[in-house]
Amino acid sequence: MESMTSTAEHMVIIKEVLAKEAYAIINMMNHINQEIVDTIEMILECKGRIIVTGVGKSGIIARKITATLASTGTPSLFLHPSEGLHGDLGMVTSSDIVMALSKSGETEEIINIIPSIKRIGAKLIAFVSNTRSSLADRADKVLSIGVVKEACPLGLAPTTSTTLMLTLGDAIAISLLKARNFSFEDFAVYHPGGSLGKRLLLTVESIIEITKKNPILLHTGSIKEAIFSMTESGLGATSIIDNDGKLIGIITDGDIRRAFGTQQNILDISVTELFNNNPTFIKQEILAVDALNIMESKKINVLPVVNDVNEPIAMIHLHDITRLGF
Repeated sequence: MESMTSTAEHMVIIKEVLAKEAYAIINMMNHINQEIVDTIEMILECKGRIIVTGVGKSGIIARKITATLASTGTPSLFLHPSEGLHGDLGMVTSSDIVMALSKSGETEEIINIIPSIKRIGAKLIAFVSNTRSSLADRADKVLSIGVVKEACPLGLAPTTSTTLMLTLGDAIAISLLKARNFSFEDFAVYHPGGSLGKRLLLTVESIIEITKKNPILLHTGSIKEAIFSMTESGLGATSIIDNDGKLIGIITDGDIRRAFGTQQNILDISVTELFNNNPTFIKQEILAVDALNIMESKKINVLPVVNDVNEPIAMIHLHDITRLGF
């Protein structure tokens, strides 16, 4: 279909749509009353899950609300009402709350599952524009998005109405989050693959299980042997141990480079002449992000990892942590 609008007209239309939807969100605050407070209290008291349902565009919004609730501490599932009519209502229990999204409140598939929801004994929350609809009439709680004028010039495509449902769902999820004292640590548990999850959950132990590097050299070793150890590990450093296997120092390729030109027969001298006898080290139980902070604050690239009796069990490099997305 040939475009009938100019670039300037596109800009005008986009701004008009954003203005209409922004106005509708602000106007929806007029519909926030005790009903939504009671709804949140009902969800907090729920012993089961929140089953969110909707059809078409409302179904897409229902899926998003489901995901937001689940990731912020409120167990939830999405139920397609058509699938519910063919057996998926078996996922609903008397301990659950069904949250149904329908602008008109007359969506046939949703209306058809209400008798079973009532028979099961689950509570029903309605997200509607029409508070006199069949869905609203049979719901335990009714959340109104108000009388909505869609941003679509034809008044047909769900635009403003779905924005309002999504916004209201977000607001409820955040209110529940705060009521449950949902913390950064809780969020990390539900998002272990995200950057926050890694920062709050990933330990040094997890890193050394992957890298499996532990360059060590007895204190009687030479600089030549230290270079071989560094080269084999690729870390540019090696831990120095005493006869009992305890960590007593660390030597880096930087230590050796700085000594060239000032030492005679440098490759043959003992590592104890160049090593750092007061090394910074860590335990494997600490968080990777804490290890990263130590490296950055001390401006070092490697850290020996020791056990409870001060024996080096691994060495990690700055890149081992940063490549994980920190």
